[in-house]
Amino acid sequence: MSHSQDSYEQALGILSRALVFGIDPSLDGIRALAEKLGNPQKGFVSLQVAGTNGKSSVSRMLAALLREEGMHVGLYTSPELVEYPERFEIDGEVISHAKFAEIVHVAAEAADDLSPMTVTEFELLTAAALYLFGQEQIDFAVFEVGMGGKWDATSIVDSAVATITGIGLDHKGILGDTELEIAGEKAAIIKPASSVVLGPGTAATQEVFLQRAEECATHPRVVFEKGSDLFPSVPAELSVTYSVKKTAPALVMDVEGCHARYEDVTMVAPPYQIPNIATAIAAAESALGRALNPEAVRRVFAKVVIPGRFETLRSDPLLIIDAAHNPQGASVLAEAIANRFTGVEKPTLLLAVLKDKDAAGIIKALKDAVAKIVVTKTESPRAMSTEDLAGLVYALTGTHPKTFETPAEALVYLTQGDRSPAVVASGSITLAGAIKGLFLNTSA
Repeated sequence: MSHSQDSYEQALGILSRALVFGIDPSLDGIRALAEKLGNPQKGFVSLQVAGTNGKSSVSRMLAALLREEGMHVGLYTSPELVEYPERFEIDGEVISHAKFAEIVHVAAEAADDLSPMTVTEFELLTAAALYLFGQEQIDFAVFEVGMGGKWDATSIVDSAVATITGIGLDHKGILGDTELEIAGEKAAIIKPASSVVLGPGTAATQEVFLQRAEECATHPRVVFEKGSDLFPSVPAELSVTYSVKKTAPALVMDVEGCHARYEDVTMVAPPYQIPNIATAIAAAESALGRALNPEAVRRVFAKVVIPGRFETLRSDPLLIIDAAHNPQGASVLAEAIANRFTGVEKPTLLLAVLKDKDAAGIIKALKDAVAKIVVTKTESPRAMSTEDLAGLVYALTGTHPKTFETPAEALVYLTQGDRSPAVVASGSITLAGAIKGLFLNTSA
């Protein structure tokens, strides 16, 4: 059936009526949807990337590396910054509104056939991704895991390569209350047919991943800085090491992969991308089972852009967005700010946090890296009120922050009223997306 007549707005309506948030501890819904669609995931090679932080960056880097090697690649990420179609890319291009409407309607029709079984928004979107990638006859599909791993809808696929970037205390109460419990949820993406790549952020919980790998009779590759000894039980031939030559004005590093050495890999990015670069290279080698072209690797990192990760939207006055939304992410953002603003006036932090996040931990991580904090909230139903967030800022810094009920009001104040030399907007993915949306609308 043709869906060319179906509108983008109708597709958005379908998603708004789905269960938006929550976890059904089962893959029954996505399995049923995939079966209705003819199990398209069996027609391409799937790669999953999980982790508390870094998974989106590694997913995008991995997809770009495979494209540069001549592969036909699909990429599925979440959440979007500005609009839903951003979650779906074919060979580096975001799909059109028309294509998005088509695939959502196909997934929704499959869901209707499952009544009275209900499916979540994320299951609908994941089913749409499976259909899209099957329709496009791609070689590789890179799936960024939405949350956890064990019950995440992306785990309908059998990962040829299961990559875990790192573990932190995020989504407590949903995934677990300790890092080991959270690691156990993410380790579930490792399956008997998987190759495994463990980023340096998994070192503290490595026993969970190594045990899971052993149960699945697979041998993980581990990534760490040369000279460190984060994974002492893993043989040297399965180690991927990196050494940093420069961090400013761009990152310059060498990566010793399992198949080749990649010298002078250069990316204009903050230092927190260093382990992500090496992890993506390790995952790409694993996916192809061979060395990458060193020149191709350098080309990829010379041009790859990671939306919402220390992304510069404007130069004068400087406006940067970053999707850090937990204390671990905020700590690496603080390092990035310190690196970027060495010897110059510190930026203003525009802060919005969701109620289910560790706002106090985020503030503690960032307060010394910025000149002042301005508080706002996004339209998310999970947004922390400006009153509550401002109270936390005062309790932790001793300063009453200015508050604005919308990011738009805050942005006008910071760029026109009390013009700040630089603004970094962070604390939630929804804030990064709201600011980018405002900037794009203003620039249009």
